[in-house]
Amino acid sequence: MSPATVSDRVFGVLCEHIVSGRYAPGEKLPTQRALAADLGVNIGPVREAVKRLEQLRLVTVRHGDAMRVADWRATSGLEAAAPLLFRPDGFDPQALKALMEARRVMLSQSAGFAAERRSDEQAAELERLADRIAQSAADPAAVQALDFAFFAELIDAAGNLVFSLVMNSIRHLYLENAGLFSALVERPDELAPLYGRAARAVTAGNAARAARAVDALAALQEERVAG
Repeated sequence: MSPATVSDRVFGVLCEHIVSGRYAPGEKLPTQRALAADLGVNIGPVREAVKRLEQLRLVTVRHGDAMRVADWRATSGLEAAAPLLFRPDGFDPQALKALMEARRVMLSQSAGFAAERRSDEQAAELERLADRIAQSAADPAAVQALDFAFFAELIDAAGNLVFSLVMNSIRHLYLENAGLFSALVERPDELAPLYGRAARAVTAGNAARAARAVDALAALQEERVAG
């Protein structure tokens, strides 16, 4: 097993212990040598894993003091989404529910902004993507890719810098784990009209109607993914 693979495994184990509450906020972690012995690995991969945990603000490391678990709910940002969301046996249910809820709220708000701020080119692209989704209903993999493209275009049209930065963070998380989110586009024939309704509302400049259409679409997807 390569050092990088070992480090990834150690990182995953420590994340799981922190997120699950086995190590509470403020609690001292075992020394790196003790962790290496407990996990049956060399100290090098443990050091690399601890660096990643520190970068995600899941632990604090101070010279002359022990490693301590950070209160990640108060200190971590979107970069911690992946280790919080994914567990060895699949999704963390609470984290997945929170992600899908936040997605729905952000997308529906973006739709309202897009209706007010979009360019003609952006409106035309949203309608084109909605048409392609309708034409690709028999191909769920194609619909999933088009779904992401549609909402990326919608957020771009919304003209909100923070929404765009959030989308960039989610992009990597989503694309690297697209197979786990396939339920987003289950029964695409049922979803296809909703994309078209949202795109037409954006083109018409009707912010309230655009927001309602996207909320309905995202809520249906949320139910399918998070239950």
